[in-house]
Amino acid sequence: MINNPFYKYSGADILRNPVIRGLVFAFAVLIAFALSKGGFLVAIILFVLPIATFALIALFRSPALGLSFAFIINFFIIGISRYIPVKLGYLMDITLFMTYIAWFFVYFEKRMSLSILKNDLVYLAIIWFIYLMLTILNPEAYSKMAWFSAVRGIGLYMVLTIPLIFLLQNEPKYLDKFLMIWGVISILAALKAWMQMNIGPDPWEQKWLDSGGAITHIIFGKFRAFSFYSDAGQFGAALGHVGIVGMLIAINVPSRKMKIFWSIVAIAGYYGMSVSGTRGALFVPIGGGALYILLNRNFKAFFIGLFLFAVIYTFFRYTYIGNSNYQIYRMRSAFRPEDDASYMVRIENQKRFSEYLKSRPFGVGVGHAGARAKSYAQESFLSNIATDSWFVLIWAENGIIGLYLHMFILGYIIGKGSYIVMFRLHDKVFRAKIMALLCGIFGILTASYGNAVFGQFPTGILMYSSMAFIFLSPMMEEKLLAERQQEESQTQTLNT
Repeated sequence: MINNPFYKYSGADILRNPVIRGLVFAFAVLIAFALSKGGFLVAIILFVLPIATFALIALFRSPALGLSFAFIINFFIIGISRYIPVKLGYLMDITLFMTYIAWFFVYFEKRMSLSILKNDLVYLAIIWFIYLMLTILNPEAYSKMAWFSAVRGIGLYMVLTIPLIFLLQNEPKYLDKFLMIWGVISILAALKAWMQMNIGPDPWEQKWLDSGGAITHIIFGKFRAFSFYSDAGQFGAALGHVGIVGMLIAINVPSRKMKIFWSIVAIAGYYGMSVSGTRGALFVPIGGGALYILLNRNFKAFFIGLFLFAVIYTFFRYTYIGNSNYQIYRMRSAFRPEDDASYMVRIENQKRFSEYLKSRPFGVGVGHAGARAKSYAQESFLSNIATDSWFVLIWAENGIIGLYLHMFILGYIIGKGSYIVMFRLHDKVFRAKIMALLCGIFGILTASYGNAVFGQFPTGILMYSSMAFIFLSPMMEEKLLAERQQEESQTQTLNT
């Protein structure tokens, strides 16, 4: 029967075998027993297990999928813990390491070249991580767990993500895929924030608020939206980030569909930024917009931008218009630091940091300062002082030497990225996408002066990925132009 060409052998025929039927029945009984004993957690594991198996098979066939998966989970990895009683913080580490293992097997099969890794961005990422590794020897740092927990966002993800993008996603289509994932999920995040503001938090979110989240998310009776992100501060900065990126792409792409899509992304981003009540997030589009004007070398746009900034500054600094709206009122306080008690506390804390770190040029150790030190390094003196700023955090944990190194690396990336955008790229649309990424990075760095948003999910992975695509862009543009030339030649051949 099997050899009959008119007989189609299907998977259902396997179940005719009594042995297979018995195994399926036994497996079903085993699942039912496991669910009755383990409950919800076991149900989740049993649901995820087959999906994870197929995903693993797909990963080893195409390691680039690992990075795409990392981009997606990057947005949900912290917020999802409100719904599932499992800590998923290390899922990103596992994903990136498994992607390296999958690439390793493909490398030996196809004998891939490693010459693409001979890039200054890769070298800078390695240098920074080596410095962080050496901080383990800091006599002030007594908790290895504190170091391991904190170093991931500061340097580990940087040294893992950048080489992977160089190796696996160095073609223009991957840049478009990265941007599309970012844009779509950001729209969903803004919709979720709208639901929180107009319908209210769901039961799981309310439980999180009741267990301590309300302290920072309900201020003077006003709710701060956080969507499915870790908190309102991170949500506001992340949505401001995608807002400036989406706006700059929408301005420059010729496709009507893409203009509409990225305009929606930009509107969603700015909406999310506003309802988060995060004052520092306002400086993401301001910083990114300022760099955009400079990169275009357009004096007319520069003066228009300067005028708009003056109008915005005057509106927030010297007027009380819109104070009845909580979002406007909270943003206004960012322009009036002398009236902001929390700002004055930050200044006092920085004075304490300065005094304590005078004799500690290498800081107190990664993971030993600020709120996150309370989990593993409670005895650290600086664990009781809020760092607030990303740069203050780097300074406290890595000392003035680490801060100078970090700022040099970031300055080099912005400088080299600006040079690439202004002088190396020629395709208008592709250049606009890279310029948007660079302006987004600068915007986050501007906002990071007041908030430690840089190394957190999802901003950290987006920053490191953006850096990689910027430094890859000259090579990617060559591939893009070559593909277009090939398509044109094929079209001419068909026409003739």
